[in-house]
Amino acid sequence: MSHFSQIKTKIRNLESLQAALTELDIDWKPGPVPVRGYRGQTYNAEVAIEQENGYDIGFSWNGQEYEMVSDMQFWQQNLSVDGFLKQITQRYAYHTVVQETAKQGFQLAEQQKNEDGSIRLVLQRWSS
Repeated sequence: MSHFSQIKTKIRNLESLQAALTELDIDWKPGPVPVRGYRGQTYNAEVAIEQENGYDIGFSWNGQEYEMVSDMQFWQQNLSVDGFLKQITQRYAYHTVVQETAKQGFQLAEQQKNEDGSIRLVLQRWSS
């Protein structure tokens, strides 16, 4: 019986996920790579985050989005699972917006971090 939990996300762009993890100074490995779990079990993922206790966190493509996979019994992060995922999701969204709007000719003109933790972006595009 597998001890891995799969947590649904809205993460669909691997490049933005990797950029978010890097920006948050989270050490990660590109996949495909096995995520280590209870009693030597593994789960294949496109991104793996090794924990010091030998039980990893991964992001695995399910055909629609990247699910976070981990044996939650051995969670060893400074934040709760929810807090960890919220932090990654916010930075993921930031990178996705900047990346996708750049393809349409927009540039980041201004960004502001609000007291509630949200981020305000101002994008601009010059038309000829």
